[in-house]
Amino acid sequence: MSEESNLYTFENETYRKTYWHTCSHILAQAVKRLYPEVKLAIGPSIDEGFYYDMDSPFPFTPEIMEQIEGEMRKICKEKLKLERFELPRAEAVKFMEEKGEPFKVELINDLPEDAAISFYKQGEFTDLCAGPHLDSTGRVKGNAIKLTACNAAYWRGDSNRETLQRIYGIAFPKKDELDEYLKRIEEAKKRDHRKLGKELGLFMMSEEGPGFPFFLPKGMVLKNTLLDYWRECHKRYGYVEISTPIILNQHLWHQSGHWDHYKDNMYTTVIDDEDYAVKPMNCPGGMLVYKNEPHSYRDLPIRAAELGLVHRHELSGALHGLFRVRCFTQDDAHIFMTPEQMKDEIKNVVKIFDEIYSTFGLTYQIELSTMPEDHMGDEEVWHFAENTLQTAITELGKDFVINPGDGAFYGPKLDFHLSDSLGRTWQCGTIQLDMQMPERFELEYTGEDGEKHRPIMIHRALLGSIERFIGVITEHFAGAFPLWLSPVQVKLLTVTDRADGYANQVAKALDEKGFRVETDVRNEKIGKKIREATLEKVPYMLVVGDRDVENQTVSVRTRGGEDLGAMSLEDFAAKLREEVDSKVIM
Repeated sequence: MSEESNLYTFENETYRKTYWHTCSHILAQAVKRLYPEVKLAIGPSIDEGFYYDMDSPFPFTPEIMEQIEGEMRKICKEKLKLERFELPRAEAVKFMEEKGEPFKVELINDLPEDAAISFYKQGEFTDLCAGPHLDSTGRVKGNAIKLTACNAAYWRGDSNRETLQRIYGIAFPKKDELDEYLKRIEEAKKRDHRKLGKELGLFMMSEEGPGFPFFLPKGMVLKNTLLDYWRECHKRYGYVEISTPIILNQHLWHQSGHWDHYKDNMYTTVIDDEDYAVKPMNCPGGMLVYKNEPHSYRDLPIRAAELGLVHRHELSGALHGLFRVRCFTQDDAHIFMTPEQMKDEIKNVVKIFDEIYSTFGLTYQIELSTMPEDHMGDEEVWHFAENTLQTAITELGKDFVINPGDGAFYGPKLDFHLSDSLGRTWQCGTIQLDMQMPERFELEYTGEDGEKHRPIMIHRALLGSIERFIGVITEHFAGAFPLWLSPVQVKLLTVTDRADGYANQVAKALDEKGFRVETDVRNEKIGKKIREATLEKVPYMLVVGDRDVENQTVSVRTRGGEDLGAMSLEDFAAKLREEVDSKVIM
């Protein structure tokens, strides 16, 4: 498809965002037609659809949402032209005051003095907006609009301000595209890691610790198995593992620059009349480990990995299962190197990313984030770092997109956006090139010339947050983890109590071979036992009856319902070992 023919399709992000932005105005117009007393706040497009924040004296119930949807469809059929116009500040304020829209008045007053104050009119409805928009409401297909949710939201994100209602919506150019999207959303609900985490006994949350997850026994098996694999990979790629304290003196956070850029997200405490902070990230501790002893160029690169427990103050409204928590284990690594080693080290990191992500059946896209306005260091150093990142991934044959101005305050970065089995994307891995923090901590190594030099540093997280990654793969696999990850790999189900002794004997033999096994010898019908084990998403069920006892075999079923028939214990154990060692995705 040519670039020109792609211009007015959802393949074009600008057009897609413009379409959804226009939908938000149609939503606001529909609400004002039906309920004039509602006050409007803001209504942008977002990554998936649009929303509008409103101050309403009544809740937007499902019945009211249906009414609003119907009115939106009418507005689309009316094919109202969208017309842009500007007003001087005083007139703009008066205009919105007369309409009784206090939030719009506040927005106008907060605009820069030289800002153009623009509005968009469609029929009887006019909204303060910078645009852009489609030229007519008729461009939006009314039968392909769906209002998806209504949640509370603080005005301007400030918990001390008004609590508004946020109506979310989605729209597509074709009805079948909407149907496909809604089908995917329903599937995502079934895979919700919070629901599956409870059903499978993986983790829990408690009112006594909002945002602080509790891992249950089966969840710990999953987590530890994941971390064992993480450690095995890092050893092969030349990493050493370190551990740094959770609480460190506040002086350290000033030195690193985190206090100036991150203090609102940090927990603090006082020890012996001195100020301390609970670490929100691991890097300053990694600096101290490097400084613990002198280094020569012969020591570099040093690849120091850490599974560090970090704490961040997240607003209660932002907390979401394992996806947004207040404490999590970050799988960090800090690589200290010479300038000549930079490109090869970046490539080495990408290779371990490739290996681990492919093990889970996850693909990714790379985003190169460049220098933000609020940054440390000279622009020339930044551009050198950005060019090095770009050259390294280009030489590996990787595609990437530029995300201008979204780098960390100390350096540019590569973000890895993973795609799961439903096509959703998750930002997990990151490679951040840092020439600033080694300067702040006065890190040194002795070069080949005998002089002192400053090392260059890579901050690298592969899974990101271990907790969040567990949430991602729980939804990716719909709780049906590959055999090697499954908390319970095999469950023995007895047909009669005559088979109990043999079942326990088989369970013990498999346990001694290193497999995770449970037995179900309850006095229940075998059909019920199979259904329950299937709901628990156990990869293999061994149905043990009189014939198995007599023949010293096991009758094998998969959680997918496939009957593999009778096998000897040795053959079944060999099958398990092959699948575990090769990390087959079932």
